[in-house]
Amino acid sequence: MRVGLIGHGMWGTNLARNFHELRALACVVDSREEVRQAVRKRYPDIDVLESVEGMLQREELTAVVIATPAETHFELARSALEAGKDVFVEKPLALRVQEGKELVALAEARGRILMVGHLMEYHPAVARIRELVQAGELGQIQYIYSNRLNWGKVRREENILWSFAPHDIAIILGLLGEMPESVYARGGNYLQPHIADVTVTTLDFRSGVQAHIFVSWLHPYKEQRLVVIGDKKVVCFDDTSPEQKLMVYPHRIEWVDRVPVARKANGEALVFDDVEPLRVECQAFLDACTTRTPPLTDGVSALRVLQVLEDSQSSLASGIPEAVGGSVPGGVEASGVHQTARIHPSAHVDPGAEVGAETRIWHGAHVMPGSRIGSNCILSQNVFVAGNVTMGDRVKVQNNVSVYEGVVLEDDVFCGPSMVFTNVRNPRAHVERKNAFEETRIQRGATLGANCTIRCGVTIGSYAFVGAGAVVTRDVEPHRVVVGNPARPAGWACACGEVLGADGAERWACARCGNQYEESGEGRGLQKVDS
Repeated sequence: MRVGLIGHGMWGTNLARNFHELRALACVVDSREEVRQAVRKRYPDIDVLESVEGMLQREELTAVVIATPAETHFELARSALEAGKDVFVEKPLALRVQEGKELVALAEARGRILMVGHLMEYHPAVARIRELVQAGELGQIQYIYSNRLNWGKVRREENILWSFAPHDIAIILGLLGEMPESVYARGGNYLQPHIADVTVTTLDFRSGVQAHIFVSWLHPYKEQRLVVIGDKKVVCFDDTSPEQKLMVYPHRIEWVDRVPVARKANGEALVFDDVEPLRVECQAFLDACTTRTPPLTDGVSALRVLQVLEDSQSSLASGIPEAVGGSVPGGVEASGVHQTARIHPSAHVDPGAEVGAETRIWHGAHVMPGSRIGSNCILSQNVFVAGNVTMGDRVKVQNNVSVYEGVVLEDDVFCGPSMVFTNVRNPRAHVERKNAFEETRIQRGATLGANCTIRCGVTIGSYAFVGAGAVVTRDVEPHRVVVGNPARPAGWACACGEVLGADGAERWACARCGNQYEESGEGRGLQKVDS
């Protein structure tokens, strides 16, 4: 094996040492003259170059190791694969899932090995935990949590999620052998705008397992802890502990008079090989290149990690959970669903439906053919959208709402939990009245409160506010607040949602946003006026 290393920075130094001791390192490329001089002094038996192109042109080099900043991984890995080299790239594989997919496809097409440096997968303690899980020693896995905390090193090119969490995501996916259905990431940017220093990410799996990943470079002391909880035993890997690094606890839960009672037991220290994980990882790459067998952390497994990272980053930005993969379930025509839409795996979007950019459709929702949903909408759990329904942009439909044919929701409409639409005035189970559907139009910015009912054929004016539990049987003026059964006027509402007051005033001013309004005439509600 003749391996070339691109990048001799902080981590590249360790890779160079290991591949040199394995007698595989033949060449190092680095753009910095002072670094090249130091490498020549330390490794006089290898070539040191400034140009990546010069390295890739060398036929005797069969493999390339990439240890450069994350934003360069995709271009360098692609160039190396196109040059016919096997590739070992440090994590992450790329910064976008689409780029990762391109690298995996290119490696397969060229018959090349593609491996990603998810180091902790090669830690002997993690390998021991994997053995326990596969042998059923822990029983049914119920919960996993991981803490990866330290004081620094603070980075400016990537946030803590992308810097620390890939290790833990890789371990968890490897232990469970499944992808999460959804992820929810929260964090804080304390030192630099738009760069998270602390994040907590929750992963929910179809099997019922839940995992938490807590990462931070603003922690007063170093902590690297992984805990896997099964219904038989609990295993704890504390990589910073000088002695009891890997412990297994046969704790159990007993049910006494139908009440769960926790029973503790003494822990047992587990023995594992005392070898450097990076040495194991480097040897695994050389073995994969020799045997042409995909390594443990091949491109496909790294792509799964990248998908979870990308969706976690999206959740971190939006502040809401994200369906992993944003994939549309089987049988859906992707042409009608924008590529940035996020469809939960348990939701179903029928062929012929249209879903706009950045729209999110959650657990158990069903969208039928012919419906048109705009961009940046949210359809929450158990929402049903009938055929030929039209929704504008930024519409929010909360849990357990059915939007029937004939309903039109304009931009920025809010439908509260369990509110009800109808589309026929005199329904009978034994009488077909599909030709009697009436249009119900909810105009821009209107709010329909929880558990309210909207009779078909009415129009709810722009920025109107229907109170919770109200029953609307006639048109509602723009900006009008209505409550009760049947719904009756109860004042006016600003576009921002603040209640302005009751009838009778000549002009209303919103205390929150400062907008001013006056009545525009009978039946036409309020109109905004210049302040």
